Amino acid sequence: MPITLPQLSRRAFIKRAVLAGAAATLAPHSYAGWFGKARDKHTVFFLSDAHVAADADSVHGGVNVAENFSGCVREITAWPVKPATVIVNGDLALNHGDIGDYVTFGRLLHPVRALAPVHLSLGNHDNRETFWKAFPENVAKCDAVPEKQVTVFATERANWFLLDSLDVTASTPGDLGRPQLTWLARKLATRTDKPAIVVCHHPLDITGLMGLRDSLELEEILTQNQQVKAFFFGHTHNWNIARHPSGVHLINLPQTAYPFMAGRPSGWVRAALARDGMEIELRCLDHHHPEHGQVKKLDWRPA
Repeated sequence: MPITLPQLSRRAFIKRAVLAGAAATLAPHSYAGWFGKARDKHTVFFLSDAHVAADADSVHGGVNVAENFSGCVREITAWPVKPATVIVNGDLALNHGDIGDYVTFGRLLHPVRALAPVHLSLGNHDNRETFWKAFPENVAKCDAVPEKQVTVFATERANWFLLDSLDVTASTPGDLGRPQLTWLARKLATRTDKPAIVVCHHPLDITGLMGLRDSLELEEILTQNQQVKAFFFGHTHNWNIARHPSGVHLINLPQTAYPFMAGRPSGWVRAALARDGMEIELRCLDHHHPEHGQVKKLDWRPA
């Protein structure tokens, strides 16, 4: 069950580009510098709600979703340094998680794999079985939570917990389920050495209509474990940063695809960790958007 796509060597990158049919769009001069860049081990790049369609020329929500995603990829590969990792937080596919959507998504994502490992989570427009079939070379058995994709990994200044809120494909609400919540609580209890950052496609929503049906259960875990400092989510196509009364930061990632509300930004996010907080920068596809380049400094709540 793939969730982490490893960073590729130059040789593996070119080989897979050829197999994926992406080589024609990648002239050697376009990727030669990617492999030699210095790495900023405290920086993580986020993308969310790509909604990539099998047909890369198709328009949905008034935008070419593949071109929007490619635009974010071009900016990421042009960034002066490589990140520690890249996280794509759900709704990789357009509507129903069709195999063609994932084939196109994988081809468009390919340049990012020259820079860093890529962590993929699933949203309500994804299909778990089809997703696994689309990345067969990266399948690794994960028995932590049956039929869910979960992982925890560490960077120098944080432990990262990636959750799987996909319940029913093309149905709006999400659900973690008791086994996954138990897994998260157990893993948090054993990793208290660093700030914890939790990532999930669906937001907290006590109504359960738009976000997680088990929002109250997750909220309890997030707030009672003092090492949890931030919760990243997508799904709403509405960039926003707020703070829970407990002090946990709530970061609603922007979509790379189409906004639900006119005028809201599409793009990606750069997160740079400090010892006592995090700097968040919004990178809009429209560089004239008033929120493009917006930087927020988030301080961690006390341990």
